[in-house]
Amino acid sequence: MNSAFSLHFRRFGLSRFSPAQLIALTFGAAILGGTLLLWLPLSHEPGQTVSLLQALFMATSAVCVTGLGVVDIGTTFSPFGEAVMLLLVQFGGLGLITVGTMTALLLRRRVGVRSRLNAAQQVNASRLGEAPALVRTVVLSALAIELAGALLLAPDFIAREGLQRGLYYALFHSVSAFNNAGFSLYPTGLTGLVGNLAINIFIPLLIILGGMGFLVQVNVLAWLRDRRNQLSTNTRISLAMTFFLLLSAPVLFGLMEWNNPATLGGLPLRDKLLAAWFQGVTPRTAGFNTLDYAQMTFAGLFYSMLLMLIGGNSGSTAGGIKTNTVFVMVVSAWSLIRGRKDAVVFDRRLGTDIILRAMSVGLLSLVMLALGILLLLLLNSHGEGELSFIQLVFEAVSAFATVGLSMNATALLNPAQELVIIALMFLGRIGPLTLAVAFAQRELPPPVRYPQTSEVLIG
Repeated sequence: MNSAFSLHFRRFGLSRFSPAQLIALTFGAAILGGTLLLWLPLSHEPGQTVSLLQALFMATSAVCVTGLGVVDIGTTFSPFGEAVMLLLVQFGGLGLITVGTMTALLLRRRVGVRSRLNAAQQVNASRLGEAPALVRTVVLSALAIELAGALLLAPDFIAREGLQRGLYYALFHSVSAFNNAGFSLYPTGLTGLVGNLAINIFIPLLIILGGMGFLVQVNVLAWLRDRRNQLSTNTRISLAMTFFLLLSAPVLFGLMEWNNPATLGGLPLRDKLLAAWFQGVTPRTAGFNTLDYAQMTFAGLFYSMLLMLIGGNSGSTAGGIKTNTVFVMVVSAWSLIRGRKDAVVFDRRLGTDIILRAMSVGLLSLVMLALGILLLLLLNSHGEGELSFIQLVFEAVSAFATVGLSMNATALLNPAQELVIIALMFLGRIGPLTLAVAFAQRELPPPVRYPQTSEVLIG
C-alpha cells in the first residue's frame, strides 16, 4: 500500500470505508458535483434557467443512468451542459471506482489491496486479483462498443441533422443507450422514429450489450476462444434469462397493444413489429421509447412495469432487481413448492447465502418502492395538478428501476415529489443490499447461538 494511489486513498480517510459504503459515497459525490455544474449559467442555453432542484434531479438521473428529466436536454442545456450530462452518464454507467482504478492503471501505478477490493466490488469480480485486468477490459470494451454504436448510428443521424450535428447526436445516443440511460436530445424522445430501421436495430443492440453484464461478456468471449473455458453458472443464468425475455417480451407486448389505435393499432404491419420489438427491449432498463406510454392500455403499462422491475443482468449498466436475482427467487420458490430441499441450477446447487441474498434484495426493493409510491401519493397535489394513481406508480417504478420511461408525468411533479423520485433513483442505482450493507452497524458475532425452531407458521 505504498503507491501514490494508496497514499491518496489513506490521506483522504477513505480507507475506513467498506467497498459498499465507498460506492454509495462516490455516487453521491458525483451527483453533487454534477448538480453544481448543471446549475452554472454556462450549462444553459441563452434565455434558459435551471433551478438548483432541477439541476439535482438531472444530475441524479444522469449518474444513476435513469433517463427521467424535468427539463428538455436539447433545448435547455448548452453544449457544455450536454457534455456534462454525457460524462455523468458515462461515469454512472461504468462506476466511478472503476474509472478511478483504470486511471491509476493507465498511470502505471500499483493498485493496492484496498483499491483492488473496491474495484472488485464495483465490477463484481469473483477474485481479488482479477480486478485490475477486469477493470481495464470493462472500460476499453465499453468505449469500443460505444464508438462502434456511434458509427453505426451516424449515417441515420447525419441524414437528418447534417454532418457535424449528426455525428454528435449519434455519439450522444450511443453512450446513452449502452449505459442504459435513455436520454435523448430530441424533445419527444424517439417517438417520431417508430419506423426507423437503424434506430430499431442499433439502439436495442446497444441496450442489450450494456445490460448483459461485463463478467458475462468476458466469460462468453473466453469460451468462444477456447471451449475448455467453461461458462459459469452466473453466465448460464444471465444468458438464459436474457434470451427468454428478448423472445417473450416483444410478443407479449405486441399482443397487449396490437389493437390499441393510439399505439400499435394505427401503424402498418412493419412498423407494428418494429415498435413491439423496441418496446419489448427498452423497459427492462433503458428509457428510450418510440411509442407514447401515456396512450397505452393498462395491461401494456402493467407488463412494462414488470419488465422494469426485472431489469438487466447483475454487474451491468442496467437497473432493476436484476434477472439473476429474479431467477434465483423463482427457482428457490419452485424447489420449495416441489418439496425439494436444494435448489439446483445447471447441475449446481444454489448456496443458502445466495438464496437469502436474492430474497433480501427482492424484499428490500419492494419495500422501498412501496414507500416511495406511498410518499408520492401523499404529496400529490389536488385539483388540476393532481396526477393519476397509474402515473405515479409508473413514475416510481421507472425511477427505482433506473429505466427512465414516463407517462409524460415527470415535468408535472411538484418539488416534494421530485425529491422522492431523486431518492428512488439513487436507491435503485446503488442497490438495496449495497445500501443496507453500507450503512448497517457492524455487530460482533453473538456469544450465544440459540436453538433452531420450526414452530413458525408460514403461508
